[in-house]
Amino acid sequence: MAMTKMVSLKTPASFALRASSPLLFNGLLPLAYSISSSSPQTMKKIGVKASFQAKVLPNSPRGIGSVNGVNLKPRMGVMFQARRGFLSELRKMEEEEDFASELQYELPLKIVKYPDSRLRAKNKPINKFDEKLERLADEMFDVMYKTDGVGLSAPQVGVNVQLMVFNPAGERGKGEEVILVNPEIYKYSKKKDVFTEGCLSFPDIYADVERPISVKIKAWDIKGKKFILSLKEFNAQIFQHEYDHLQVSSLLRWRASWFNQ
Repeated sequence: MAMTKMVSLKTPASFALRASSPLLFNGLLPLAYSISSSSPQTMKKIGVKASFQAKVLPNSPRGIGSVNGVNLKPRMGVMFQARRGFLSELRKMEEEEDFASELQYELPLKIVKYPDSRLRAKNKPINKFDEKLERLADEMFDVMYKTDGVGLSAPQVGVNVQLMVFNPAGERGKGEEVILVNPEIYKYSKKKDVFTEGCLSFPDIYADVERPISVKIKAWDIKGKKFILSLKEFNAQIFQHEYDHLQVSSLLRWRASWFNQ
């Protein structure tokens, strides 16, 4: 993120975006997959339910019904087994994160500029905390200071992993250097302001972007220790800008800002 000025503007509370699409699992269970976003971080929720109207068959045991005239008794076991199997596979998929492989980067690092495809690529989480990761963070600070920035994300130097660095002072030896690995927002303020922002990957372009004025995040430090951090005002602005890069949403924000100005 480049040095910017701030424009304060009170705006309404948070927005909500919902979209859903029906899925069918072996023709047995209607499944609903919904994406709910009431914060900058998208939360995924999976709901599974059987949707039918049952009627009791003549001379059938109490509690056994039918769907569209089909006796449920021989199918109930299969339905619940399929449901358990689906949920088990879903949990397994969620647990098996698609982590980054061995870090690959070339020195000296250079700022990646739009429309480079690496700015739109998926940024994988990190699970290996070693000297190579520390070296990457150090080099990112060097590039950030040399380009008069206050924040920088890994994809902006061509490395598609969940890593960002920032220092609100924008100068080595001043302020506080922050390194965040695999950051996630779990709470944000309802109050928002409009900030004028610049970006090192979009040189000489500035746009007004509306953001929450404070956020609470969880992340890992450079040594692999998990922690919780509260950020507000300028620090929160810098973090959210870099977080956009990690979530590959910065291009959408910037394009929307250009068209609206």
